[in-house]
Amino acid sequence: MHKKTHPWLWLLAFVLTLLLAVYQRLSGPTYPLRGSQEFAGAEIRYRLPRSGTSHEPLTVRIAARAAGLRLRLYHRRFPLIAGEPWAVEPMSEKQGFFECRIPGQPAAGKVTYKIEVIAPGGPSWLNGGRPVVARFKNEVPSWLLISHVLLMFAGMLLAFRAGLGALLREGNWPRLTAWTLGVTVVGGLIFGPIVQKFAFGAYWTGFPLGGDLTDSKTLFVALFWLAAHLLRKKGRWWTVAATVLMVAVYLIPHSMLGSELNYQTGKIETAKEVRGSTPKIK
Repeated sequence: MHKKTHPWLWLLAFVLTLLLAVYQRLSGPTYPLRGSQEFAGAEIRYRLPRSGTSHEPLTVRIAARAAGLRLRLYHRRFPLIAGEPWAVEPMSEKQGFFECRIPGQPAAGKVTYKIEVIAPGGPSWLNGGRPVVARFKNEVPSWLLISHVLLMFAGMLLAFRAGLGALLREGNWPRLTAWTLGVTVVGGLIFGPIVQKFAFGAYWTGFPLGGDLTDSKTLFVALFWLAAHLLRKKGRWWTVAATVLMVAVYLIPHSMLGSELNYQTGKIETAKEVRGSTPKIK
């Protein structure tokens, strides 16, 4: 085993961690949907929220300046309930912005909405008429949320650094593997469930109790690193494999199939469970 260390690997690990964190942020279903379209010779820029605070109205604002332009917002609860019509509300215009508020929902409740643009040339839709889904959650104490995020970020940084060190036969990769395991467990399996309890009222909804992908992938990543730590004396490739598997798992968008309110039963379940119990709307 080589004892030489490569300080520049920390910089590479940081860059890789930042790229993965940005991907997680942008690919998740709670990140605002951004875009722009042109109607009646005017550009409409939108940032459609996909996350809100429980029981508080969700404000949707659209930037647009054009004479004779009107916008209407359609919304209803999600998943769709048989017989429930779209609520249609005009968006008020003020200083170049159109605005409307969607009624707040309980924790894990979801709404789906879309925006109709009525221009002199005829009506059309933002985002091609594809509805946006927004989920509501309870507020989480800032110190807790920041601690969770920083620990998960540190876990990814250590994982990349351990994997790179093992790949280059550094002498410190076993110690980095142990640190990766410890930080991942604390950030993902201790702080993570506490954050979820504040946000949605349940500590754990992943495997084996439910289908929450975020909980499940965090558990699997921790198990990868536990295996790498226990098998470290058998070879460095276990740590390299744990790094590769972690990246593959984290490429799954954050918050997919997460907690969701079943409006039929009033219970908070995972999205997969709610879909299975809700009649399909044709």
